[in-house]
Formats: sequence, C-alpha cells, structure tokens
Amino acid sequence: MLPIPTAARAQRVLLNGLTGVGPVTVRRLREAFGGDLATALGAPAEQLAKVSGVSRTAAAAIAAREFDWALEMRRTTELGFRLITEEDSAWPNQLTRLWDPPLVLYAEGAHTPDDRCVGIIGSRHCTTYGTALARSLARDLAKEGWWIVSGLARGIDIAAHEGALDADGKTAAVLGHGLDLTFPPEAVKLRRRMAGNGCVLSEFPLGRPADRQSFPQRNRVVAGLVRAVVVIETDVDGGSLITARFAGDLGKTICAVPGRADSPSSRGCHALIRDGATLVTSVDDILTELGENRGAPALPLVDDPPEFARWLPHFAGGAAQDAESLALLTACAVAEAAVSLTMMEIRGVLVRRPDGRHERS
Repeated sequence: MLPIPTAARAQRVLLNGLTGVGPVTVRRLREAFGGDLATALGAPAEQLAKVSGVSRTAAAAIAAREFDWALEMRRTTELGFRLITEEDSAWPNQLTRLWDPPLVLYAEGAHTPDDRCVGIIGSRHCTTYGTALARSLARDLAKEGWWIVSGLARGIDIAAHEGALDADGKTAAVLGHGLDLTFPPEAVKLRRRMAGNGCVLSEFPLGRPADRQSFPQRNRVVAGLVRAVVVIETDVDGGSLITARFAGDLGKTICAVPGRADSPSSRGCHALIRDGATLVTSVDDILTELGENRGAPALPLVDDPPEFARWLPHFAGGAAQDAESLALLTACAVAEAAVSLTMMEIRGVLVRRPDGRHERS
C-alpha cells in the first residue's frame, strides 16, 4: 500500500491508475466524501463499497492503492509529457460538458485545443478518395483557424492530421492507449510534427495498451472536444459511429460525407444522414453548419487536362479501372490504355490503388 498523496493532481493520477476506477467512480466518491479525495483514499474497502455505484472490486483497488503515482509522475516528466487537470489553464474547457471528463490528461506538444475544434474521423479501411477528401477538408478548415481533432488511426484519422499540418494549422490526436506508446508504428514521424504545432492527448496511464474498452473512452473525449464531427467513410459497425453518438448526445453538430451506394465503407455515413446528420460535400458546407462562411468557392475548380478527356469520364463517381477495362470501355488497344493510365498517374489526375487499378485523385 502506497502513501496517500496530498496534492490534488497526484490524487487524480493515483485514482486514474487503479484498475476498475474511472471518472464516474471518482465523481461518486467526491459526492460521498464532500469532495475530499484524500479522505476517500484513506477509507477502508468496506466503507467504500457502501458508496452508491462503487463496486467491491473498485473499493478494494482504492483501499489497496497499488499504483506508484510518484513514479508515474516522474516518468511522465522524463518523457517530456505534461499532466493536465481541470484546475490548469491548459485544460480544454469544453470537456467540462462531459458527464465523465477525464481525471487527468497526459499531453505531448506545445498547445492544447481551444473551443474551435472539428473532429474528422472515419474508417481505417478507407479508399484513396476518402483519404484525399479527409486531407483536403482538414487542410481547408485549418486554414480558417479550426483545430482538427482525430484519433491517429490508420486511414481517415491520419489523413486528417496530415491535412491540418499541410496548412500549418493545429491538430490534436486523442489516443486509446498510454501516451508513451505509438500505434500504428508509422505514425511516429507524424507525432513529432504534431508536437510542434498541436498536441497528442491520452487519459490512460503510461504503458496502458489499447483494448475494446479504451477506444470508446477515447471516442467520448474526441466528441467532447469538438463543435462538430465530420464522418468520412465508415461501416455501420465502425467506431466512428460511437463518436458520432457521443457527439449527438452532447448536442454537437454531426456531418457525414455521402459515398457510393454499393460501398460498405459508405454504409455508416448513409445511416447517419438517414438519421438526421448533415450531408456535406465541401468545407463550406461544414463552415455553414458552424455558422461561418468563407465567401469563396467550396472547392477549387480545376479543369481536367484536355488530352485526357477521352478517358476521365470512365472514372466518374469513384469508378476504378485497369488497362483492360479501360480499353474495353474506350474501344482501344490495351497497350494504349496502359500508357494513358501511366500518364494520368504522373500528372496527378489518377492514383493507383493497392489492387493495381486507378481512380480519380
């Protein structure tokens, strides 16, 4: 049993590190002990278990106090991270609207989000079109001074963070694991970029791996930080819908980007739109929902190179083609279609998919 810390910050770190103890349990302890967490930490398990909503497992963990809060705080500092609580000026005030705000936030980076935040989220298994759109929307919103918030996952999340950084804007990642871990591994370089012009946040103790419980907890923090959530490509069982539900319960604006009718990655967005989410296709649609207006065209209108006019209609609506299918559609030789695909890829008009086919960039 470790000693009870006297500082409020250390008390929060200790409670946050105990198995089975979370923000709701701590809220109930505060109510039962008149806001005095030190008294709660010193109470016997039998007394703690009598508090409404505190399980015997949680009561035993609190009484045992088997989490080295001093070591945790020292390691956090050594790693270059910050510990932020609701008493600090850096604490995002918008999180106070949550029923169960984090006990503490571990933060990496020079800044923390203000109240001008938009969440851009979506599937890990997204299309090239989806990642390009996420990056474009994030870039344009960041240019207008909005923080871009997401979860640093593969696919839409990473594209959104990168888009904000492309515009020298601010972006925040909320992790579903300890801040000393990075997943996916390829996000290490992106985290370094974010630390200089944004932040990476986690409410979990150092070393805590991600699991089925931690991701919904992460998603509620994303929903709490933002004024609007923009969902780009997700299936009906995707984690993005959990974030959208949290946001809806908080009265936040929910936007969804429509996709192909036959694509599984669009089913979640279509379900959101059916249930009342705002259909958006451009950054101006999002800004309108936020009560702002750029007074500029929604997306830059760039004419397609005229030499590709024969081929490009066959890539409309997200269609993907290879040399054989394009040759069949245009009644030309396969070799001619292959050369044209290569030239359009070089010019940036098309992008090559992992399956070898091409689609519009």
